[in-house]
Amino acid sequence: MNRIAVVMFNLGGPDTLDAVRPFLGNLFSDPMILRVPGFLRKALAMAISWRRSSAAREIYGRIGGRSPILLETRKQAVALQNALSEEGAAYRVFVAMRYWHPFAEEVVEDVVRWKPDRVLLLPLYPQFSTTTTESFLRVWMQAAYGKNLDTYFVCCWPDLDGFVRSVASGVEDAVNRLPVGIRFRLLFSAHGLPQKFVDDGDPYETQIRRSVDAVTGRLSLRNPDYVICYQSRVGRMKWLRPYTEDEIRRAGAENLALIVVPIAFVSEHSETLVELDMDYGQLAASSGVPNYVRVRTVGDDPDFIAGLAALIRRTDSTGPAGKACSPAFSGCPCRGKHG
Repeated sequence: MNRIAVVMFNLGGPDTLDAVRPFLGNLFSDPMILRVPGFLRKALAMAISWRRSSAAREIYGRIGGRSPILLETRKQAVALQNALSEEGAAYRVFVAMRYWHPFAEEVVEDVVRWKPDRVLLLPLYPQFSTTTTESFLRVWMQAAYGKNLDTYFVCCWPDLDGFVRSVASGVEDAVNRLPVGIRFRLLFSAHGLPQKFVDDGDPYETQIRRSVDAVTGRLSLRNPDYVICYQSRVGRMKWLRPYTEDEIRRAGAENLALIVVPIAFVSEHSETLVELDMDYGQLAASSGVPNYVRVRTVGDDPDFIAGLAALIRRTDSTGPAGKACSPAFSGCPCRGKHG
């Protein structure tokens, strides 16, 4: 019986307030995030993490002094492990994070000790970006160099059936929570990305649209009023637009209720619990939005987990999975590796 290690990976988050600054240092030291020459990156990362740490500590202080993302991911890993336990192969699910514990280097050693026949890397980012999935793949391959691990990976799954089902179900539930007959708009809010990265070929924006098209196509709503928008930008660069806060103000001016859908996040964390729920909820109230409802993230919803399990089985039998990138993205890590 083949032994297959499945490594679920996500961004990570600080587990204490004291960890906030080093977490930010790790984030801004990533060459896929801060795209400046290496000799400048370390100094800039230290300066940015120092400048932003106070505000970030305040954010995490509002949700108990730590990020919930590792706990949320471990719940997903347990659910996925249970879903895979019925298969003929012996699967074991591991959890790794990019910018805080457990780091790729730590998890590689755990995987080696388990002695798998094959390793499958599974992003918890539905949409591929050079700043997320590619960044982790790079550090994993560095950490695993010379370890003799037969490694496959999932590239992206923006319209995975189980993911789409779960998100659509959450939207339908949110609609039912609104007063009957009220006019409303769906805001599909995704984490922002500098426009320059997209102009340079990053497929993230295209894949966000692919996810939204799949979800709206499954809804029972006829011709839903919806907008794709972006949150969580930092710095002075031009980022993907429209911005979520601008769309909230526009909805208030039009006296529309809002259903906010976190289309790029699969677990609760600071961007959902603080930015969407608290900060944008307050902005909606002050902007005259009559009702503001935020759709839950998919978490360990059975439809979502079943979709991931099916994806893993397909990838294990066919090799790397993906094919959601446009031909313009010449850097797709799956290009040429699948039919």
